[in-house]
Order: sequence, then structure tokens, then C-alpha cells
Amino acid sequence: MRVARLVNSLVLTAHGSADPRSAANAHAIAGHLRRLLPDTDVRVAFCEQNTPNLVDALADVAPGSVVTPLLLASAYHARTDIPAIITEAGADVRQADVLGEDPRLLQVVRERLTAIGVSRFDADLGVILASVGSSHPVANARTAALAHTLAEGTRWVGVEAGFATGQTPSVAEAAARLRASGARRLVIAPWFLAHGKITDRVAEFARTSGIPMAEPLGPHRLVAATVLDRYEEALAARTAGFAA
Repeated sequence: MRVARLVNSLVLTAHGSADPRSAANAHAIAGHLRRLLPDTDVRVAFCEQNTPNLVDALADVAPGSVVTPLLLASAYHARTDIPAIITEAGADVRQADVLGEDPRLLQVVRERLTAIGVSRFDADLGVILASVGSSHPVANARTAALAHTLAEGTRWVGVEAGFATGQTPSVAEAAARLRASGARRLVIAPWFLAHGKITDRVAEFARTSGIPMAEPLGPHRLVAATVLDRYEEALAARTAGFAA
């Protein structure tokens, strides 16, 4: 009698959105991961609004599987929402870390800016790093620090973080700060994984203000590589825990 082999799952878990472009992006990244991990069960789940919900996705995963958040910041959904759903599901899984301020993601931002004609030698340019913002102050502080990192190695006037959901500085306030610092031209670099309703609001501000806007990170191979690293780090931590 043949015994079925339990296969660990990588449960790529996004926030979920009413905008179909967000779910499509998650599925595209999962496609990259399946090519990188042909022997792993890669599945997509959402915290809300889309299906499958994370509770349902965890119903039949093997023990030792990894819930890997498709999230940039360690804010509410990573710190509270996902752990609560895992507890509700009663699944023996480990939660990986968020993508965070990984240098590869900054490389994607630079590529997106280059695609709209931005040069790192443009001494008249100010860059707005547009982010969703968080009620968790540490997450916002890390995004602000990321803006300074993005400016390194350039001749730009500067990079300012601008938050699109009520936190300060807003995207408009970030633009005003850069102009006050001497920027004659501005561009917006979205620190978002995918297009959605919030990025549409940022794009409308960009359009009415005459400011070019780059694409979000999207299903770039370096985004998938960062997810893969978070998954493997979680697996390694679990193995080390058993060995201790």
C-alpha cells in the first residue's frame, strides 16, 4: 500500500481587496513561486473580501506549512489579523515575516522609475514615495527611513514619504516639502504591491497635479524572490526550533 507524502504548503496571504487587480497580482506572484518551488504546494489566500479566505485555505494544509504574508509592512494585518485567523483555523503552521524594506524591492522601485524616464543624476528632481500609511507609528517610521535609502546614490533634491490614507505627511504635503526644498520636477513612486482603489486616488492626485507616476511593485520576479526568502526563513526557524 502506497502512503501519501505530506507536502508542505506555502500559503501566500494577501489582505484582499474589492479591486480585482489586487487578487490578480497575488495569483501572478504565486505563479512565479510555483516555478521556483515545483515540489511545494503554493496556494493563495486572503484575509478578507476575496476567496479563498485564509481560514478555508488552512483547512487541509500539512503540519509545518508556512503562511507567508504578501504584505510590505508589519502592521495590523501581519501583527493581529493573520495570527488570529491561524488560531481560529487551529492549523499547525508557522507565519513568515512580511516583505519589509528588502533591498530587492527598492531595486524594483528604481526600475519602475527608470521606466518612466527618471535618471538618478537629475539634480532638479524630487521623488514622492507614496505609501498606504498605518495606524502603527513604527511602520510609518520605517517607510520614512526607506525614502532616505531610496535617495542614496542619486543627485535628486530628495525623497519624501507621503501617506495616502490619513497619516502625515500626505502625498500632497510631501510634494510641497520637496518643492520647498528646491525640486523643480516631481515624480511619484508607489510603495504598493498592486494597483487598487488607494493607488487610483494617488494616480488622480498625480494627474491633476501634473506629476508623473510610476507603476507599483507588481508581480516582479524580485518580489517573488523576496517572498521565497521569507518562506525559507520560516522553514529554517521551525527546523531550528525542533533541533533545539
